[in-house]
Amino acid sequence: MLNFTFQNTTKIHFGEGQISAISKEIPTSAKVLVIYGGGSIKSNGVYQQVTDALKDHTWFEFSGIEPNPQYDTLMKAQAIIEAENIDYLLAVGGGSVVDGVKFIAAAAKFEGGDPWDIVAKGAKITQALPIGAVLTLPATGSESNGGSVITRNGNKLPFGSPLVRPLFAVLDPSVTLSLSDRQIGNGVVDAYIHIMEQYLTFDVNAKVQDRFSEGLLQTLIEEGPKALAAETKDDLEIRSNIMWSATMALNGLIGAGVPQDWSTHMIGHELTASHGIDHARTLSIVLPAVMKVRREQKHAKLVQYAERVFGITTGSDEQKIDQAIVATEDFFKLMQVPTRLSDIDVSAEQVDVLVAALEKHGMTKLGEHGDIDLAVSREILTAAI
Repeated sequence: MLNFTFQNTTKIHFGEGQISAISKEIPTSAKVLVIYGGGSIKSNGVYQQVTDALKDHTWFEFSGIEPNPQYDTLMKAQAIIEAENIDYLLAVGGGSVVDGVKFIAAAAKFEGGDPWDIVAKGAKITQALPIGAVLTLPATGSESNGGSVITRNGNKLPFGSPLVRPLFAVLDPSVTLSLSDRQIGNGVVDAYIHIMEQYLTFDVNAKVQDRFSEGLLQTLIEEGPKALAAETKDDLEIRSNIMWSATMALNGLIGAGVPQDWSTHMIGHELTASHGIDHARTLSIVLPAVMKVRREQKHAKLVQYAERVFGITTGSDEQKIDQAIVATEDFFKLMQVPTRLSDIDVSAEQVDVLVAALEKHGMTKLGEHGDIDLAVSREILTAAI
């Protein structure tokens, strides 16, 4: 196991009715800016619950955060923060809203010039407004980590800092009952691939992390399709297990002391930026191709994945790997997401554009070994067709 330092300071309030907990988490002396997306929180009852919880607070609101939050939209919140002396942010929504609020929190206290430098140049974040989160779509795990991804002018780029980790997060699985099948499928697949990026690398004898990861993967395989089935989609226990799995997938625990990949994400970001494809659907396309192209480098873990996650114990190691890749694709199909570029009408002619974008953004040494260069990325994209 590799050396590591692990700390997660986000307090989690999990369960039905827990939105009321924000009344005690946010000081009544704070001036709060409630930030959300397109307004679905007003139709599913979440907005009213937040309003009730903040009845003794001074608060304002800002809406319109898009999927893949846009820099220009996020910067509009700064005017409210300055005019009203906002000193606490409450993100209400899915991962995109939480990601966007992290940037807003950092930009509000940034003294280094253009706030975009936080993302584009890795400018250091030295302070940020405090953040709370009410999660409505389990997927990214952003509610309990310090990472974020922001888009500007077709550039989708990550940044991170412990200073933008939410101080608390409310996870009420009942609010997910109003999600569409597309949102459910995307969320389960996003969480699944977050786990895979930290698990499917090479063995460092991190047995605890491996077993945690395998258990989370099996939970998503078991519960994900049930959330789409008519007879079980309103089962709160199923939604609870999915919601907690998505949080555990990226709160830092399973990634502590192990090598991590993230090439699937970096390549997937370019598909979103250039073609507007849902984040999770880029991942479901790219990951199987990564498994195929990198099978030699990931050989031992692929065999372990086949045996422990899917119970594939017969045949040669190569046959086990082949079956595991097919099983992974079959699971993605059950979750109603694509597994090929051709499924979304992206042709081989677009590969050059995507590789050029990776080069532009400095994504030339990806993977757990840093050896996925542009040529290998091209091979992965070609394998994904």
